[in-house]
Amino acid sequence: MTTKGPSRKQVIIPMSNNNNNSFIKNSATHVTNINRLLRNAKSEVAVDFIRSNPICLVIVTNKVAIQSDLQIIGQYIKKSEDINELQVEEPCLSQDHWYPLLPKWQDSGVPQRQQCQNYPEAKPDF
Repeated sequence: MTTKGPSRKQVIIPMSNNNNNSFIKNSATHVTNINRLLRNAKSEVAVDFIRSNPICLVIVTNKVAIQSDLQIIGQYIKKSEDINELQVEEPCLSQDHWYPLLPKWQDSGVPQRQQCQNYPEAKPDF
């Protein structure tokens, strides 16, 4: 299935390119570990895969993440031995400023400030 515009199922974690490269080397392990943490928290969200961009890490999930999911993912990434925690920003949901907010987006439970506004790199590749 192809979507137009950015997918609301993408969690974006802005970080340095060096961190991206280090983290993505063990992406399969990270997917498994994050899914375990989400499952333990009784979340309905699961990570499908992780991909890297020069300015951010994009984590694609099966459903739109809520605040608690973002916290779990962010804490895991910051505690990872693969990266420098000081060069990692808080995770946010993808939201490109060219696309309007959808009603389900507004009801996602994520504060507006944590919805990424200008990460065109998170757009799906066509």
